[in-house]
Amino acid sequence: MTIDRSQVPREDKWNIEAFYPSLEAWEKDLKSLESFETILSYKGTLSQDAGRLKEFFILYFKLDRHLTKLYTYAHLRHDEDLTNDLHKQAYGRVVALLHDFKQKTSWLEPEILQLPDAQLKNYLAADELKDYRVHLEKIIRLKPHTLSAEKEDLCALVGKALSTAHQVFSAFNNADLKFPKVQDSKGDMQELTHGKFFLYLRSQDRALRTAAFKTLHNSFSSYENTLCELIQGQMQAHLFEMRARGYKSCLEAALFPHQIDPAVYTSLIFAVRKHLGSLHRYMELRKKILGVDELHMYDLHVPLVKEVDFSMDYAAAEKSVVESLAILGPDYQKDLQKGLIKDRWVDRYENKGKRSGAYSSGCFDSMPYILMNYQGTLNDVLTLTHEAGHSMHSLMSCRHQPYQYSSYPIFVAEVASTFHEKLLAKHLMHNAKTKEEKCYLVNQEIESIRNTFFRQTMFAEFELKLHELVEQEVPLTPTLLKTEYRKLNKEYFGPALTMDEEIDIEWARIPHFYYNFYVYQYATGISAAHALVEHVEQNGEKAREKYLQFLSSGSSRYPLDLLASAGVDMRKPLAVEAIIRQFDHSVEILKNFLL
Repeated sequence: MTIDRSQVPREDKWNIEAFYPSLEAWEKDLKSLESFETILSYKGTLSQDAGRLKEFFILYFKLDRHLTKLYTYAHLRHDEDLTNDLHKQAYGRVVALLHDFKQKTSWLEPEILQLPDAQLKNYLAADELKDYRVHLEKIIRLKPHTLSAEKEDLCALVGKALSTAHQVFSAFNNADLKFPKVQDSKGDMQELTHGKFFLYLRSQDRALRTAAFKTLHNSFSSYENTLCELIQGQMQAHLFEMRARGYKSCLEAALFPHQIDPAVYTSLIFAVRKHLGSLHRYMELRKKILGVDELHMYDLHVPLVKEVDFSMDYAAAEKSVVESLAILGPDYQKDLQKGLIKDRWVDRYENKGKRSGAYSSGCFDSMPYILMNYQGTLNDVLTLTHEAGHSMHSLMSCRHQPYQYSSYPIFVAEVASTFHEKLLAKHLMHNAKTKEEKCYLVNQEIESIRNTFFRQTMFAEFELKLHELVEQEVPLTPTLLKTEYRKLNKEYFGPALTMDEEIDIEWARIPHFYYNFYVYQYATGISAAHALVEHVEQNGEKAREKYLQFLSSGSSRYPLDLLASAGVDMRKPLAVEAIIRQFDHSVEILKNFLL
């Protein structure tokens, strides 16, 4: 049975006390937060000189840093148990403060952008502003889509209301929604939770994984109208942002601030669709190896090599993760080992009310924190190293960059994490002792590419379709969403897969559809990571240092330039094409192993 939070042993919890010793200490720090009114004294004065603008930036980032620290603690405590009212209240209060801060500073960009071009050019060249030059460049780049001070204030004012759909979905999905127990092939009843769902899908017990798949999705189907309205509300929020700021599409509105051409997104979908035959061939191979008359969605995660048990307890998983990273040097390994073991970055196991899934969080003034719902499968070990990759990226960026550049761009967010995954897979393959173990790991790599590259691109295409429908004023209905989602699944997975009715509602349980064009970065991230691993392995210490420099750069440069400096140019299709070739090669190896 899943235990209450109060029953979780100290060593299995993240070291939240190192951040704030108690909620009371957090409350005290919250009260010490400087009034936002002080920042209003700069309004109308930024044209004076570069020194005045520097003073403003110092105060602005001081307040932003303090708020981020308060928010990070509150969201971590909130996610430990979404039913805890005290933590829910703390989280709600700091979210309100963040929206208030955004409103109080909404005049900033309009005021800067109203300055004469000559003065902006002088500010960019001013020695006083050298520590804020890239930040200033990013503001100036947004000039075509920045509104008047009054309109920016209004947009900031509605920001909290526009985030409601995502917040409601999170509360529903992680706290309110409960699943019935499911029956395995022996007739025993098993508890079904978000964490155990993926464990059951990997079970050799087909009756169990069938029951889990159908039960979980039917639970979401019971609320399909509510969930449809929630996702429609999120799309409307993105549509508001697009139209208010004069973008051509919701996609452009999401990517333009990060200097990502929408062609990067659409070219990814085009390249994957061009090579869907690779995925179809794998589905045919999986069906043949499993020896089933019909291949169903609940058959896609079960390992194809039954005899191999790669399950690990948590301590063994930590050890394997650290060992796999030798190519990045002993200092990198020591930092991660200290974080995972001594500093207790990780909240390890599932408990009642805990947020599902996994993530890495933290801020400039804290250690990294990793939320896990560890079950002991190989997939969980890969998830651990994935999140540890995020954490090391954050650690190194915060260590080497000032606060204003310490957060890495969202486009590169999945590179370090998938770099870690690739190294762990190679480490496990190197240590595999039998043909069965090697076969299992080849299949694991295939599944990693299938899920992170092909499936996330399918998600990206569905997300693009949702936004296009809303842009065209087409009302979203459960029937429409289920039809579009089923169509994509049939196209992506091909004729070898029997399409279960339950898959139609899967869109309703994917939290990333509330993230505003995030999922495509899993696909570009795994492509870049695979290319960078090969680059470091082939070019030695010089390439390693460039990669570590990339991890240490935060947002001090634009994302595509950061990746290019590390050794991969995502403006070209080479990395995407290379990972498809790797997928085909691995499928052929698996075929030769098992047939």
